Amino acid sequence: MTRPLTAGLDLGSTNIKLLVIDPDGRELVVAQQACPWRPAPGNGTEMDAPALAHTVRTLFEQATAQLSAGGLTEPVEAIAVSGMGESGFLAPTAAAVPVAPAIAWFDPRGDAQVAAMPAALRAEFAARTGLPLGVQLSVAKLLLLRDSGTELRGRQWLNLPEYVAAALGGRRAAEYSLASRTGLLDQDTGRAWPQLLAHLGVDDDFLPPLVAAGTDLGPATAGWLPDVFRGARITVAGHDHLVAASAGGARADGRYYDSFGTAEVLVRILDEPLDAAARTRLTDYLINYVRHVEPGQYVLVAGIKTGLLMRRVLQVAGIFDRSGRDRLDEQVLALPVGGALPPDAITVHGARNDDGVLSMRIRSDGVSPAELFAAVLRHGNAELARLIEVMDRELPPARATVLAGGWASMRSVQRARAEVLPDLTASTRAQDTAYGAAVVARRLLSTASSAPPVRSTSQEMPQCHSPRSSSARPPD
Repeated sequence: MTRPLTAGLDLGSTNIKLLVIDPDGRELVVAQQACPWRPAPGNGTEMDAPALAHTVRTLFEQATAQLSAGGLTEPVEAIAVSGMGESGFLAPTAAAVPVAPAIAWFDPRGDAQVAAMPAALRAEFAARTGLPLGVQLSVAKLLLLRDSGTELRGRQWLNLPEYVAAALGGRRAAEYSLASRTGLLDQDTGRAWPQLLAHLGVDDDFLPPLVAAGTDLGPATAGWLPDVFRGARITVAGHDHLVAASAGGARADGRYYDSFGTAEVLVRILDEPLDAAARTRLTDYLINYVRHVEPGQYVLVAGIKTGLLMRRVLQVAGIFDRSGRDRLDEQVLALPVGGALPPDAITVHGARNDDGVLSMRIRSDGVSPAELFAAVLRHGNAELARLIEVMDRELPPARATVLAGGWASMRSVQRARAEVLPDLTASTRAQDTAYGAAVVARRLLSTASSAPPVRSTSQEMPQCHSPRSSSARPPD
């Protein structure tokens, strides 16, 4: 009797990962490819559906080759897709091909559209959605598309993990934690906010049916899938940081989970909902209140863009691989926590969630890449301390922290965050989100229907016949 394998696909902002585990949770294979963003006008960042299709297909082929090389012949029986929020594709209701590119969550465009929203919507936004109104949200990207001539009526919005799940063969669905990131979801009703839909000029079908994370969406039927994955049950695991937090054992017990990828997200899980007044107070400081991937729970999500700034420092320093990053880690550790230069030698801005533009002012000679990197870490500490102070006004202070994500393995990062986060422990898992998604897939098997697979390519991603070149980058 074979023991079922499951897979987790993590659509990360820097890298996309596919991880396969066995029933005991052992990681059997992992494949990784750079997320295929491209520059767009106005300092924007976008992704085309064919480029994403090529990347995802490559990952499944790589994972298949690794399974075969390891002598693993069992089929993968369930696949869960997790990934970034806010970014997604706009596709016709009855067709698979998107009508516009996906806009990155950190894309700075959309200010004019947000400012032009009716005053009544702006006044209600935080209390309704649990989110601060800004360009990071899907609604800002949708307004930008609309004002650029893209018709929204007759289309559906699919967050990236939802789109990929449908492209693998699953039925279209909007998962609650990802829908919470759009700015379209009323947190009190658990449904789309009618007045905001009306402002967009769309109806209730603009979001697919809302489902909980881990809902069985059907079998993987995409024609390009390798045999070992074909017929696997498909589900959406949810928003990447929350999936990682759940897999890391985060509970509503007074702990922080610091998910440190391109975005650094401090997660606090709640068993009870907060009222509209508390949501508004939190969003005044860019702290989100949204639905968790675990049914009946909510989360505070205090995000900053430290990882994005750190990645840009590496790029400026000419560091594009893991060995270079490891050398830099040792160099930063050799410095005092506060650096070896005068206190005002380097000033950094850009980590706030409404910013994201790395701005550094250097007033001294002797500034090395290690000093720059350390300065960004200190800037992140200052922003985290500000957010913690705000959350502590609403909840008892947290007692402990789990640090995870692509940057968590750096000892210089661990040292820096221990300065501001209580009782910090670093995760030893390399791919927390992909692993968490694979665990969601494993849970799915206990409830999946036994209906036989039906081959259908109606929801397949558009094919890409040539790879998109991309520079190697450190993992997120």
